[in-house]
Amino acid sequence: MPVPTERWERWVLNFQGRHGPTALAVVSGALTGSAQDGSTFAASLPFEAAYAGLPDADAFAAAAREAVPADWGVLLVRKGGFAVARLAGTAVVDSKVGQRHVQGRTKAGGQSQQRFARRRDNQARAAYEAAAGHAARVLASLSGLDGPVVTGGDRPAVEEVLGGAPLDRLRVVGPWLAVPDPRRAVLDQAVRDACSLQVEVVNA
Repeated sequence: MPVPTERWERWVLNFQGRHGPTALAVVSGALTGSAQDGSTFAASLPFEAAYAGLPDADAFAAAAREAVPADWGVLLVRKGGFAVARLAGTAVVDSKVGQRHVQGRTKAGGQSQQRFARRRDNQARAAYEAAAGHAARVLASLSGLDGPVVTGGDRPAVEEVLGGAPLDRLRVVGPWLAVPDPRRAVLDQAVRDACSLQVEVVNA
């Protein structure tokens, strides 16, 4: 789950309050916690950065803020909708959100179903091509198309958009963002989630 950097120290205090004294350690580039009751957590820095500092919540939060690149992007794609943004740190430099109509599935059978499926595939292909065009424009100057990009939405749709030049040169990093149909508010939340710590908790 994503935990915003500014809430991290409070999050650790709350974890200790629920589970008892917690020993912190640095393991494989992540900050881990092992509580008195047997519950554990593992927190990773955003943008797949590895942590090599002290086993301390404050130091980890500082490293998370430093891990946000000066030049990076977000690409969200689902059938019928996309959102793309280029960012400088946490500030949006350029963005585009768009929707295209893609028909839903039908219960009709036979040739009608086949025609409907072809029409639906063509609509989806046109939507992906439009998304790729806008993504290429927004992300064109992203560190020579080598800057990190966080993606989300529907995996096959994202792969389709990133499958051709010049977008196939982009360096995709985690976390994968599971988002609904992209809208402006969804894009804004995706940016926040991309910059957040990724935390896995195992309760005893």
